Amino acid sequence: MASNAVTRLAARLSELAAAPVALERPQDPSHGDYATNVALQSAPQHKRAPREFAAELAERATTLDEVERAEVAGPGFVNLWVTTAWLAEALAEVGPDYGGGTAAEPQKIQVELVSANPAGPLTVGSARNGAYGDSVARLLAYAGHEVEREYYFNDSGRQIDLFRASVDARRRGEEPPEGGYQGDYVNELAQREGDPVAHMLAEIRREVADFRIPIDTWRRQAEIEQKVPEVLPKLDTYEADGTLWARTSAYGDDKDRPLVRSADGSYLYFAADVAYVQDKLERGFDRAIYVLGADHHGYVARLKAAAAMLGYDPERIEALIYQLVHIVEGGRVKRISKRRGDVVFLRELVEKVGVDAARWYLVSRGHDQPIDIDVDLAAERTQKNPVYYVQYAHARIAGILRNAGDATVGGDPPAELEREERDLIKRLTDFPVIAAEASERRAPHAIPIYAIRVADDFHRFYHEHRVVESETETFRLGLCRSTQHVIARCLDLVGVEAPERM
Repeated sequence: MASNAVTRLAARLSELAAAPVALERPQDPSHGDYATNVALQSAPQHKRAPREFAAELAERATTLDEVERAEVAGPGFVNLWVTTAWLAEALAEVGPDYGGGTAAEPQKIQVELVSANPAGPLTVGSARNGAYGDSVARLLAYAGHEVEREYYFNDSGRQIDLFRASVDARRRGEEPPEGGYQGDYVNELAQREGDPVAHMLAEIRREVADFRIPIDTWRRQAEIEQKVPEVLPKLDTYEADGTLWARTSAYGDDKDRPLVRSADGSYLYFAADVAYVQDKLERGFDRAIYVLGADHHGYVARLKAAAAMLGYDPERIEALIYQLVHIVEGGRVKRISKRRGDVVFLRELVEKVGVDAARWYLVSRGHDQPIDIDVDLAAERTQKNPVYYVQYAHARIAGILRNAGDATVGGDPPAELEREERDLIKRLTDFPVIAAEASERRAPHAIPIYAIRVADDFHRFYHEHRVVESETETFRLGLCRSTQHVIARCLDLVGVEAPERM
C-alpha cells in the first residue's frame, strides 16, 4: 500500500506498541487528532491491564517528533495530538494522485456493466448499473488494478424477437403482439428502415458514451452462443424431460439449470451464460465482476457453478447486485414499465438534471439500497443540491488561485494553525483510507459522502480566514490547492466534472 504521513505515523506507533496500530479520527476534536485502541486489543498478549499499557504507550508516543501530546481515555484508548510540522508534512503529500495505488496485489479485473438488452433506450435502472459499475471500475483502477469495462448485448432470444415483431407491427399500422413493446420510441423506429436492433445498439453506444462510461470491449450474445458447442462437453450434464441439464446443484447452485432443448437443439439462457463465463476467464482476468439488477440475485450461484464446472476457481466470479431507482417529480414517484411504454429513460433524466447530477445521485446511496431521485432538487443550481455544493467548492478554489496570480503556492506553515486549517488538513488525510475501502468494498457511495465533508470543512475555513494577501498566503494557497486536488479526484471517481468556474 502506498505510504503517506498517516500510515508512517501508524507504523512508528506499531513499533512502540509491538502490535499493529490502526489510527482513527475522533468525531470530537477534544479527544485528539487521532486515536487508537491498540492497548485494549493487545494488552492481554502483553499480560498488562489495558489502561496501564495505554499509559505507557502514551508516554512513549510523546517521544515521537510527530506527536505533540498523548492522553489515555476510557478503558484504554490512546488519544494523540499531532504537531503542526506533521500536519504540514501530511499536506505537502496531497497532489493529483494522492490516495492512489493502494492495492496490495494489483489484479487484472473485468467489470461487465449495463448489458441491457437492445429492445429500447437505456432506462434509469440501467443508468444506475452503469454509474455504479463505472465508479467501481474507476476506484479499482485508481487503487492500481488493470481494469477493463465490458458491455454484453443480449441480442438474441424471445425478448428480441418480440421487440422486432413490435416494430414490424407498427410498420404495418398494427398494434404490437401481446406482451410486445409500446411507446414513442417503437413508433419512431418503425419510421426507419433496417433492423431495429441494430438501430438500438447504435443508440445505446451513444448513450453510454454521453454518460461518461468508457466501454473497452463489446460482446454480443449471438457471438457467444457460437461457442456453446465447444463448452457443453466440459460440463457435468444429464438428460431429462426432453432437455439437457447442467448439474449445477452439485457445485453450489440451489437447483440444476437447463441448457438445450433436445427436440430442436435450441439453446436456453444458461447455455450462453456458461459460454460467456468461459469467454471471460480464458481471457486471463483474475476477477470477472458482473453488475446485476436485484431481479438477477439468483444468477450469482449459477455463474459460480458454471466457473467451477469449467475448472476455474469460482471465487474469480463476483456479482454486485444493485437495487431499484425511483424517480420522484413534483413529489410523486413515476411508475416504470418498458413494454407499456411507461418508463423513465436515461436521456430524459439527463435532459432534466444533467450528466453530473445524474451520475452523482445514482451512486450517492449504497448499491444494496433503493434510490429515490428527486429531479426537482437534482436540477437545482443551489447549495441545497449536494453535487452543486461540492462542485462549487472546487470552482471557488480555482477562483482563489486565479486571483492569487503569480503568488507562490505552498510554503511553511505558521507556528500555530487555526482550528479550521487543522480540521481541513486532517480531513484531506482521510482520503487514502476512504478511497481504498471504497474500492475494496465496491462501495463508491463513500466518495460523495466524503466529498461533502471536505466541502463543508473548506467552506468553514474560507468563511473564517482570508487567503490572498493574508500573512500566511503561501501556506493557505497550498492548502487550497491540495483541497482542490482531493475534490477533483472525488468527483472524477464518480464520473462528475470538476468545473473551474460556476
